[in-house]
Amino acid sequence: MAAKARPTRRTGNRPEHRTDHRTGLRPEHRPARRTGPRTGNRTGNRTAPPAGNRTGAAAGVLLAPFFVLFTAVTVVPIGYAVWLSLFTEKQSGLGFGGAETVFSGLDNYTAALGDRAFRDGFWILLGYCAVYIPLMVGGALALALLLDSGLARARRFFQLALFLPHAVPGIIAALIWVYLYTPGLSPVVGAMRSGGIGFSFFSSGGTLPSVVNIALWEWLGYNMVIFYAALQAIDRSVLEAATMDGAGAWRTALSVKIPLVRASLGMVALFTVIGSLQLFTEPLILNQGTGSAVTSSWTPNMYAYTAAFARNDYGLAAAAAVLLALTAALLSFAVTRLTTRKGARA
Repeated sequence: MAAKARPTRRTGNRPEHRTDHRTGLRPEHRPARRTGPRTGNRTGNRTAPPAGNRTGAAAGVLLAPFFVLFTAVTVVPIGYAVWLSLFTEKQSGLGFGGAETVFSGLDNYTAALGDRAFRDGFWILLGYCAVYIPLMVGGALALALLLDSGLARARRFFQLALFLPHAVPGIIAALIWVYLYTPGLSPVVGAMRSGGIGFSFFSSGGTLPSVVNIALWEWLGYNMVIFYAALQAIDRSVLEAATMDGAGAWRTALSVKIPLVRASLGMVALFTVIGSLQLFTEPLILNQGTGSAVTSSWTPNMYAYTAAFARNDYGLAAAAAVLLALTAALLSFAVTRLTTRKGARA
């Protein structure tokens, strides 16, 4: 009889070489398992778009209406004004023929700068800014500090009372004050005369203070609300720390509150400068049959208005408007740089 085959014995710790029934490969021939993070999905190896691209696309969609409106109401009118300022209308012969629009280059700018009425308007604006801007910014800041202090009572009432004049349209406000300035009609003028004060609001020396008073009445409450909101945003712990260090109300206001609202101070100053250069409504109302010293070209805006709608010289009006816009841009840049440097030093 044949001898039975003896089973082989395993010696040592050598593993058996078995074949995987799923892959048909021995363990040493199977590919290594991937342990890193998966970058694809179950349907393929495509990766999701970066979050930055999605954020940029959303921002572009949300900002598109703004840029469309900004281009339509700002960029296009400015470009058209610059284009219009390079042309002028001339009539041939003795003036019996039709007007002809011809390219004049910088002649309109030369004519505007050479006109004394246009230059005097900038001097009036300079005096107006010298009086109006300190009173506006300082007065609004003082009222906001007063309302923010612990001594203030009925804050909601005074906020509404001070802001309410801003809700009145500028033309209506100017008409109200014209009534209050007119002798024989105004109770204010009558009370002043009964007290021995004979001040004339329509005289050459009283016109500028009259216009400043109207503008202050309109915009003081608006800027006060901006300052008050900035003061309310200050961390109360900072004010409490100043009080514990022995700082009084004046010291806290000057050394703590005002430096912390420097950004709002710069913004209000910038808007006030731009608004001052756009002075038009108040002097225009004072010029309408009141007998005041305000002329039709009292400010650069009024000069451009008169050139366009009284003399039909649209090229000159456009040139005056462009020069005023350049002045506003330069002053805005100067105010921005000044406030930024002060903020950096602080």
